[in-house]
Amino acid sequence: MKHAIIMEGIAKGFQHKKVIQPLDLTIERSGIFGLLGPSGCGKTTLIKMIVGLINPDAGRVTVLDYKVPNEALLMEIGYMAQSDALYTELTGAENLEFFAKLYRLSKKERSGRIRYAAEIVGLTNDLNTRVAYYSGGMKRRLSLAIALIQNPEILILDEPTVGIDPSLKRTIWQELERLRDEERKTIVITTHVMDEAERCDKLAMLREGAIIASGTPAALKEQYAVKSLDDVFLQIGGVR
Repeated sequence: MKHAIIMEGIAKGFQHKKVIQPLDLTIERSGIFGLLGPSGCGKTTLIKMIVGLINPDAGRVTVLDYKVPNEALLMEIGYMAQSDALYTELTGAENLEFFAKLYRLSKKERSGRIRYAAEIVGLTNDLNTRVAYYSGGMKRRLSLAIALIQNPEILILDEPTVGIDPSLKRTIWQELERLRDEERKTIVITTHVMDEAERCDKLAMLREGAIIASGTPAALKEQYAVKSLDDVFLQIGGVR
């Protein structure tokens, strides 16, 4: 199985507005793939269709050789949404425990995965605090920990480092790269931050629901004879 995700002829609209133009997208296994573009360009809609939260109006989505949506994929995908879906009356530890049980991890596995996930996102000392008292950045970090909890084959992360301080952001990216290199995970990340886009193995640049360019960061800069991804976006009309 060479490809982790295949999208064929995908289109989506809401209230008579086309959010995703008909497009094809293939994401290979074992790498970090970035969906890059400004707010409102369709990144979140695209990944919700990959996860199976919404259905396309046209086309087909296949993940790990399963047609989406498929219950078998629930254990294989770790999803971090742009909006934090947390139980604020529970502590951080109780949130992690709940999701670990949901994924049917054994007691020993739950303990180990909770320690690991909390350490990666820098929440070890805050696990016994109710999430209602977490800052916005802490909630984002807990959402990322939940996405990691069941050791998924594919990580789908929607703007994962928004509101996170630079030091922890660096730690998170180091872990994403380790997961790619050592555990051969497939990671799909949405971002509008160019320094994060530079760390992706491949990119698809979106504008108004269409892919306007794709390839490695180096190849895109070479193709448009520029030194930065910002300049690539400007060259192809990414900013008006």
